[in-house]
Amino acid sequence: MKKIGILFLGALFALPAGAQQWEKLFNGKNLKGWQQLNGKAVYKIENDAIVGYSKMNTPNSFLATKKNYGDFILEFEFRVDDALNSGVQFRSQSLKEFKDGRVHGYQFEIDPSPRAWSGGIYDEARRGWLYPLIKNPAAKTAYKNNEWNKARIEAYGKSVRTWVNGIPCANIWDDMTPEGFIALQVHQIYDAANEGKTIAWRDLRICTKDVEKYLTPKDHTPQANCIANTLSPDEVKDGWKLLWDGKTTNGWRGARLATFPEKGWKIDNGVLKVQKSGGKESANGGDIVTTRTYRNFILSVDFMITKGANSGIKYFVDPDMNKGEGSAIGCEFQILDDQRHPDAKLGVKGNRKLGALYDLIPVSDDKPFIFNAFNTAVIIVKDNHVEHWLNGEKLLEYERNNQEWNALVAYSKYRNWPDFGNRAEGNILLQDHGDEVSFKNIKIKEL
Repeated sequence: MKKIGILFLGALFALPAGAQQWEKLFNGKNLKGWQQLNGKAVYKIENDAIVGYSKMNTPNSFLATKKNYGDFILEFEFRVDDALNSGVQFRSQSLKEFKDGRVHGYQFEIDPSPRAWSGGIYDEARRGWLYPLIKNPAAKTAYKNNEWNKARIEAYGKSVRTWVNGIPCANIWDDMTPEGFIALQVHQIYDAANEGKTIAWRDLRICTKDVEKYLTPKDHTPQANCIANTLSPDEVKDGWKLLWDGKTTNGWRGARLATFPEKGWKIDNGVLKVQKSGGKESANGGDIVTTRTYRNFILSVDFMITKGANSGIKYFVDPDMNKGEGSAIGCEFQILDDQRHPDAKLGVKGNRKLGALYDLIPVSDDKPFIFNAFNTAVIIVKDNHVEHWLNGEKLLEYERNNQEWNALVAYSKYRNWPDFGNRAEGNILLQDHGDEVSFKNIKIKEL
């Protein structure tokens, strides 16, 4: 099936001459139509290619088109030395009022390192990673080191998709910048041994007419909706609903309150934040829960932690179970700074670390987590089967309502709570553990 899909995409990339109108972005002779911005890396023309040479003591350099592009299909070939990192900007800008002309906008990542995120989408000098390939691990094999690789970018309206060597890589839905220039990046280097290493581009061509007609048919590449607290058309079609609207407290209340807490939580520019209050469990504003219960679902929550932070996402919660101090009772997707919070070293074999089923099932230390960025936690519940996912990678799965589950609970901190984790349905909870943690894009699909 995969081979058939790749051959199909390859056929799309080799449409007969005249099937669509292409404009060459590079004439093979000079840099007419281009201008250099920001850094002072050297760009040369060699063998019908534009070659960028890395240079010490200069910031990121960009060779940018003088023309802006909105909706387009862009194709090019690239080759990069393994020691470098690079990219191709698109729908990008350089404005005096934004960081004194700093180039910013979408970037098609070129990454020859073992991380292998070529084809991912980075928001240069602005929001950071929009689509790291942890969201689509199958694409990490697309790039070929020390060879010419073929790239394709389709930007149409709010949809942006990428390919490397015919393999689908990234798929985002976003509206921050509808048009801008295209630019070839030579990344800043910090090691003098890498000075003079190169990144090259050739056969750059763009289609801007009848773009919709030539878009690649949709495939199963996971989509990242980058418009905060909204649903893309694909998500609506697939049955997703917002659990938080990004503006109000509608649909949520305090775990021990009839209304939303008056302190301890803050809505800040589309982000729901637990405010720092000393690190104690549910001692300030307290936990918040959904106003209704859920049975079978896929829950997706974007979260970002601060240094040393502790929090959690709970499900099968009964807000009335714990009348004393501490958090409401339910199964917990642990949110934690494993490197700095002492709770990571407690429990058994890592069952209190980020992504674990708290105090019950551990996770590996080798998980796809990015500090100082929003990460996506996904919890899947189908009857008694439950899964924890982080940034597109499954962390754990388990079955409940059986003898093995009950034995596991009997050796945990939940042993004194009757029939823990076996409820047919419950509220969903975001935990106040006295540390600043941010949440957004809280969505659910009922199964």
